Amino acid sequence: MGAILDGNRLVLGTCYYPEHWPKEIWREDLERMLAAGIEVIRIAEFAWSKVEPTEGNFTYSFFDEFLDLAEEAGMKVIFCTPTATPPAWLTEKYPEVLNADINGILYRHGARRHYNYNSPVYQELSARITEKFASHYASRPCIIGWQIDNEVNCEMNVFYSESDSKAFRVFLKEKYGTLDALNEAWGTAFWNQTYTDWEEIHVPRKTYSDSTNPHEVLDYTRFISNSARNFVKMQSDIIRKYLKPDDFITTNGLFGNLDNHQMVKESLDFMTYDSYPNFAYCLGAYDDKPGNMKDRKWSRNLAEVRSLSPVFGIMEQQSGANGWNTRMEAPTPRPGQMTLWTMQSVAHGADYVSYFRWRTCTMGTEIYWHGILDYSSRDNRRIAEVKDIHAKFQGMKEMAGSIYEAKVGIVKDYDNVWDAQLDVWHGRVEEASQKALFKALQLSHTPFDFVYLNDASNAEDLKKYQVLFYPHATIMTKEREAVLRAYVEAGGTLVIGCRSGYKNMSGRCVMDKLPGLLSDLTGTDIPEYSFIAPDAGKVTVKWDDTEFEASVFADLLEPVGDGKQEAAYTSDYYAGSGALISNAVGKGKAYYYGSAFNAESARVFLEKLNVINPYGDIVKAPEGCEIAVRAKGEDKFLFVLNYDKNPVQIELCKKGTDLYTGKEVSGQMELAGYQVLVVKL
Repeated sequence: MGAILDGNRLVLGTCYYPEHWPKEIWREDLERMLAAGIEVIRIAEFAWSKVEPTEGNFTYSFFDEFLDLAEEAGMKVIFCTPTATPPAWLTEKYPEVLNADINGILYRHGARRHYNYNSPVYQELSARITEKFASHYASRPCIIGWQIDNEVNCEMNVFYSESDSKAFRVFLKEKYGTLDALNEAWGTAFWNQTYTDWEEIHVPRKTYSDSTNPHEVLDYTRFISNSARNFVKMQSDIIRKYLKPDDFITTNGLFGNLDNHQMVKESLDFMTYDSYPNFAYCLGAYDDKPGNMKDRKWSRNLAEVRSLSPVFGIMEQQSGANGWNTRMEAPTPRPGQMTLWTMQSVAHGADYVSYFRWRTCTMGTEIYWHGILDYSSRDNRRIAEVKDIHAKFQGMKEMAGSIYEAKVGIVKDYDNVWDAQLDVWHGRVEEASQKALFKALQLSHTPFDFVYLNDASNAEDLKKYQVLFYPHATIMTKEREAVLRAYVEAGGTLVIGCRSGYKNMSGRCVMDKLPGLLSDLTGTDIPEYSFIAPDAGKVTVKWDDTEFEASVFADLLEPVGDGKQEAAYTSDYYAGSGALISNAVGKGKAYYYGSAFNAESARVFLEKLNVINPYGDIVKAPEGCEIAVRAKGEDKFLFVLNYDKNPVQIELCKKGTDLYTGKEVSGQMELAGYQVLVVKL
């Protein structure tokens, strides 16, 4: 990891495709990159045919020639395995490697990620090309690390090929052992779905109502994650045989139906992310309704990456307009936005930022996915901005290796994430609460982390957070309840939202009094619950002297044990029923809130629990600015990011050093549109 995440400096890179350009301009491109402050390039993720042009015929001269130039120039290289786009000879000869839609229709050659992980042929050929790439190229001095595949589970994260059905059966046999156990877990007595032979089981298939057994779909999603992780691990295991000391293995992007945390643990040294805040401005894709945080929403994605790797890299950072010839139309980033989005990534923990891409491609689907340079390669505003970012990075190098600071956490786990995808009741409250919590935290300048629970979690993982929100812990286990209890007993504050504790790990509803396993911890009983009816009007909650609106759902609560009613509903037939229960446990306190969160109620919780705006004594800024702090030892590095195109006034209440200029700053100051202030306190 030393070359890009060495803890001593911030590093710039870019994505380059030598196969797209004449050899005559390779050297000039490399020299211009280095002159702009770019010292790392990523190559080869879509270039299988350059090494294996026909089956079993391997030639290495193309990339050898390019790597010779890179070494002469002093450019460092991240080399990729090319398995995201199998070559035409492969898919034509072995159509069984192709993924299919839910109707069984194959996705044909011509796009990308059209393969399935479970085809034995594709596994064999992918292992072979990975071995050939690594055994030949890994020793090259210019290569500093490897990226596996490209954007695992991007474009397509469901798989319906015959190979997948066969592999699904193996997965289920290993998990359940017997059909009786599977039938019990899946509740197949409902609608006469009982299985009497393993061959009767398939990946989910088309039904007339598009409704399939939800317990099957939950296991199917776990199977997809397992398949993708195994595919990544197969490549990682091969590459590690040839890896030089200090070289790394990573992959890029965060995508659905994939336990990214387990993938990192099994196969990677760290995660890199592909950050495209300009998606917020795609024509027809976003609107200005309340809750739309536009490009600021990418801070939520960066928080997800940070839960995997506290210090991480950006493999693809927005540099130009994004679009394909078939979808996505977006404007060119305005002057300053490229810097803003780069610093957004750095503020959240990125020590390496690589721009997509060096030059805009003149051919193919991504002809409108612009890079630093346009088609003509002329110097432009964006390359000037890259040079300026590089200069800023020189002043910021002492923050390398520092960690994003947060005292509030949002608890998640993959079982509930996936259950919310397939269950509209769960999904509706989850979506509302996740958006609301993020908005309230951002606009109140309250940094937060995502905290993922799994079977290996313990209270030590949680204790650094003053407050944890677990919006809707629908699926709950004894083991996870024990971790949450230990966190509260040690002095933590836990807030759990409605629709919690009513399912087991199979997604089956429990027959306990709700909230099931969470009842004792939260001191709560739920004798009745309901979606808030459309004709209910505004359903309100009163907590002490504060009144706010409930959202989406209402659990009508009663305290049990030492539970205490903190708030009640004040309208509709819910009036007088408990809306919030608290329960003192050890040194801490657990809360059960009977509704989904909205931005208003989330802010009330932040205020009541005394975690709102923790840096308010250091900086005062309007809601349109994001506040972030990275810390290393006693040093703190403050970011104030202005997402508005217009100037804003801020006040720095303590003296600090502006890391762009090296000058001492404090007091009232103006941030220009899209400007970022970075201060060492």
